[in-house]
Amino acid sequence: MKLTNTKVLKGIGLMLLGMSIVPFLDIFAKLLSEMDYPVTQITWTRFFFHAIWLLPMIIWQKVKLFSVPENPSLQFLRGLMLTLATLFFFAAIVTNDIPEALTLLFISPLVVAILSPFILGERFDLFIGVGVLIGFIGVIVVLQPDSEQFDPTLLFALVAGFCYALYIIITKKLSFRAPPVLTLFYSAIVGLLIMTPLAAIHWVIPDLKAVLMGAAMGFFAATSHFMIIKAFEFASASELSPFNYFEIVVAIILSYLIFGFVPNIQAILGLIIIILSGLYVSWRAMKNNQDQESKPKAIIEPL
Repeated sequence: MKLTNTKVLKGIGLMLLGMSIVPFLDIFAKLLSEMDYPVTQITWTRFFFHAIWLLPMIIWQKVKLFSVPENPSLQFLRGLMLTLATLFFFAAIVTNDIPEALTLLFISPLVVAILSPFILGERFDLFIGVGVLIGFIGVIVVLQPDSEQFDPTLLFALVAGFCYALYIIITKKLSFRAPPVLTLFYSAIVGLLIMTPLAAIHWVIPDLKAVLMGAAMGFFAATSHFMIIKAFEFASASELSPFNYFEIVVAIILSYLIFGFVPNIQAILGLIIIILSGLYVSWRAMKNNQDQESKPKAIIEPL
């Protein structure tokens, strides 16, 4: 990574800004759950307002909104995995702290490393295997399955991490020629299609405060994703990937300020293990697949 390169620094700055905004989305989701709104409705709200806030960006960039996407079945499957990851993650943070759930969501690079050789034909060597094993040790440290503090609902975050890994793999498999903003819009529309019937079952009529919070949730989602899109215009995936984990730093600060969350030693240790192993596995996988760098870059949305 060339930190003296102004262009790369601009990309890193945009990535850090985007990752600083993402946790606000989770904060509003948790606040809405504390107001007794169903998780299905909160998830629907996230995708609805995300789509609404993306429309001005699409108009600004003069993108054709109703063009048929490439590989529509894979596009739908990609959107499905992102929707399920969001739904399960929101379910996890109803009764758990956001940083703990987010830590377990970060197993996704490890799952990607395991599944990519079978789906994408990428290399899996001994070094990646060791990194994955260490990462899952970190998961056990965070879960603390033998202690009284263990909450089974935290397993929803693991399911979210697995779904998010499948989303990443499908994103890598697709060759994107559509504008990134339009691709993000496709994801939001798929999320709405899936969540509308589920949300309708236990729909609670929102008050003005909930509507404004939902609009804010969608705004932070669209804005953060747009920042990340712009970041990839200035720097490569290998240069930006280490900064994905900055999200957890902001999540811990916000969770402390709003919910009084203070991480315990086990959670901090597990977080460090998972992040370091994820960074190593991602670096090793990128090194093994440098011959594929000429393929079109795809934008991977954070939750």
